Amino acid sequence: MRNLLSLALACLLAVSNFAVAEAKDDRPRKVRLPVHSRTTAYAVQTVSVKTGCFSPRLEGILAHIAAKTGRRPLVTSGHRPRSHRSGSMHRFCQAADIRVSGISDSAIIAAAKTAPGIGGIGRYCNGIIHVDTGSRRQWTYCGKSNRHFLSAKRRSGKRA
Repeated sequence: MRNLLSLALACLLAVSNFAVAEAKDDRPRKVRLPVHSRTTAYAVQTVSVKTGCFSPRLEGILAHIAAKTGRRPLVTSGHRPRSHRSGSMHRFCQAADIRVSGISDSAIIAAAKTAPGIGGIGRYCNGIIHVDTGSRRQWTYCGKSNRHFLSAKRRSGKRA
């Protein structure tokens, strides 16, 4: 989408420069370029967090959480192509780890549960919530030292 927008903007600039060059009175004319305001339903913690490949479904989940909580989620981790976990949805750009400032973990999870297209919802003991578009499941995980999930369960039922 960004590449398409860049291409369209480049074409617009080329056409406007051509129009200025063809002006009969040889005076450059001011050309008003369209103003693009792109608002997203989430913020990114650092520039190294990769979110450009998020699917519309994952972006919809994040937008739903933003609408339900009244605050934009902060994505702390997005696409991780070299994730050590083979089944990680982060490898396929279908997962995001988020925080929502001023909102409790349980409120974020409650909002995520009602999101259309939600798959996995995970809670980590450091306050980060994982959401993805995979199979429906829910878990709590507290680090490598425990070597196990505190709780994990599959949720059956139809996808929203």
